[in-house]
Order: sequence, then C-alpha cells, then structure tokens
Amino acid sequence: MRSAEPAIRPIARRIVGRFGMTVREAPVDLPAILPNPDHPFGLYVHVPFCVTRCGYCDFNTYTPAELGGVNPDAWLLAVRTELELAAARLNAPTVNTVFVGGGTPSLLGGERLATLLGMVREHFVLASDAEVTTEANPESTWPEFFGAIRAAGYTRVSLGMQSVAPRVLATLDRVHSPGRAAAAAGEALAAGFQHVNLDLIYGTPGESDDDLLRSVDAAVESGVDHVSAYALVVEEGTAMARRVRSGELAVPENDVLAHRYELVDARLTEAGLAWYEVSNWSRPGGQCQHNLGYWDGGQWWGVGPGAHGYVGATRWWNVKHPNTYAEMLAARALPVKDYEQLEAGALHTEDVLLKIRLRQGLPLAGLDAAERERAKAVVADGLLTSDGDRLVLTDRGRLLADAVVRTLLG
Repeated sequence: MRSAEPAIRPIARRIVGRFGMTVREAPVDLPAILPNPDHPFGLYVHVPFCVTRCGYCDFNTYTPAELGGVNPDAWLLAVRTELELAAARLNAPTVNTVFVGGGTPSLLGGERLATLLGMVREHFVLASDAEVTTEANPESTWPEFFGAIRAAGYTRVSLGMQSVAPRVLATLDRVHSPGRAAAAAGEALAAGFQHVNLDLIYGTPGESDDDLLRSVDAAVESGVDHVSAYALVVEEGTAMARRVRSGELAVPENDVLAHRYELVDARLTEAGLAWYEVSNWSRPGGQCQHNLGYWDGGQWWGVGPGAHGYVGATRWWNVKHPNTYAEMLAARALPVKDYEQLEAGALHTEDVLLKIRLRQGLPLAGLDAAERERAKAVVADGLLTSDGDRLVLTDRGRLLADAVVRTLLG
C-alpha cells in the first residue's frame, strides 16, 4: 500500500527524480495556509534511506554510499524541526492519519520509529481514532520490531511483498526471500496489528500468470486484511528502463496487464477482499484511511526530503537531498523547494481523476452540464454505472479508468 497513488502511486509520495549532489538552495516561503476543518488532515513522513536501490524505483531514496552527511539520527533531528515549524504554521490541527513511507522506514528500527511518533504527538494532537501507518521491507523486520512499533502506537503496517516467484524478485532487484513477506505479515499480526497490507507488483518482465496467482494466494493465506496490486511502471532514469531500452527485458503488452489485473481481482474477491480503489482491496474495515484522504479531498503536510504537501488550494514540495533538507532546517527555514496554487479548473480535474477511482464513485453534483452529458455516453459504453447520485466504474471501466477521465473532462 504505497502512500497514496492509485495505480499511479500516491500524490503525496510522487517523489520523482534521481539523487544528486548537495546543492544549497534559498528557502521558499509558503503563502498563508490553514487546513479546512471539514476535511481530514494527515501527515506524510518520508524516510529517504534504503540499503540498495531496486532497479524499477524512481523515488527520492539514497543508499549509504550516496550520503556523505545525513544519517537516520540527523534526519530525525531535522524532522523534529519541520514538525515544529509546520505545527506553528498550521495552528496545530488535529491529525487524523500519519503515514511513514519511503524509502525503507523499517531501517530506522523500532526505537527510532517510536521516537518519530512521539515527535508528532509533541507538536500535533492525534485524533483518538487516528490511523498510524508505517511501510516496511520484510528483510528489515522481526517480531520484536513489530512489538515495539505496536506498543508505540502504530496501528497499521504495509509490507512490500511484490512477488513470491524468485525470478520475478530477481528482476525487481528485491533481496528478500520468496516467503519472507508473508512470514513478516504473520509476525505483525501476532504483535497485535489488526491492519496489515501486502503490496504486489504485476507485469514484471518474465512473470507468468502462475507466478502472479501464487503470489496472490500467498498474500491471502497470510491472513492480512488489505492487499495492493500495482502494474509495474518502467520509469525513465531507472536501471530497469535502461535494460528495457537495450532489449535485455521486454515489458508486457497492455492486454496482458489487463488480464493480470483481472486475475488479481477475481482471486481477491473470491477470498473476501473487495476493491475500494482501483489498485486496493480490503476486508470490511480494512481500508487505508490515509490513502482515502488523498483520493477523496483530504489535506496533508509532507515531512521529509522531497515530500509533498497539500492544504487548501496550495501544493508544495520539499528539497530532495537529505543534506540540503537538514541544512535548511538547521537554519529554522522550511525546506520548501517550490509551491503552486491550484485554480478551480486544476482542482476540478484532480477531483475527477482521483474520485472516479473509488468504489464509492464520483458525485454527479461535481460535474458541469457538458460533463454529465459525456458521462451518459460512458455509461452507455459500459464503463460506468450511474448509482443514484454517483458514477461508479464497472469492472471493465477499472481497466480503462484514465480513458474514462479523459472522456468526462472532454
């Protein structure tokens, strides 16, 4: 369960670009912003550390060899300052969700993750029913780790499983053994977590239908209440993109990816996990509330190098390099690289793009007259159903969600 993108990954974590040298940057001040109390408010915390870089990953992450200065403890110190400055800027709103993503948050260990949540509580008020999630890589977790973060107040864990097929894991440069992710999920459940997610990737070069179905079955049999499945996206600038370009790897055609999605959906539905967003399935009560905030009009502050925030009509993004990030906060300046203020048209486009992906659907009231007319044609084509006052994707419509959005918006 990546922090917030549908099949295209979370908006708060759309941290693209490659690592580079430290560059001193002048701070950019944000305009006056205050959260809307009628919408949920979340914190996304980006942990930029990884032991190795997976060949398909283009997130803002760094291996030890790529960092000459900031280590996890220095990063924590900088994060504490950003949380302090953010709380002052926002007048310390109540936090409904916290999502610690990366990178590899589990590399911090249980004690540092507990410290991080303590720092959030130091500067913000957590709602009594706040959802607190951390991502984790199976190879950097163990029973005591899960016990420590559960005792600290984390309520949800998301583990990167990707596949149980050794050849698929090798192509993805994943270092955990085929059975480790399911075993880690069991350890999290035994530690008292009610909400555990396993992430799958389908469409890896060389993957077969059987590879995928064995992976889905392993996720179901682990007992988790949430599964995310994303089609592999070969991003420019990654090692995998270079292998594809050289002809070493061949990515599946779109019709193969559609078939694989249908396999995932059928097997998870049969097992009692219902889709609630195009790339996410859960048992009743298992939906990720933080990601629902991204898709359904929520607001959040993004903490950490390269993190994005969104409050009101203002979106901003932090400087990417951890050393620059720490330097700016040491000077008590918000580490903002730049921001944009979205006008009504852009806000409407994003509203349609994100809400159409949800099982609860897109409210008809949010569409203008021309869009409602175009919606009738999409319903006639069998890609949408009109469920009272909402438009909901059909099974076939989920495969063509982007095309549905383009048609609705004209």
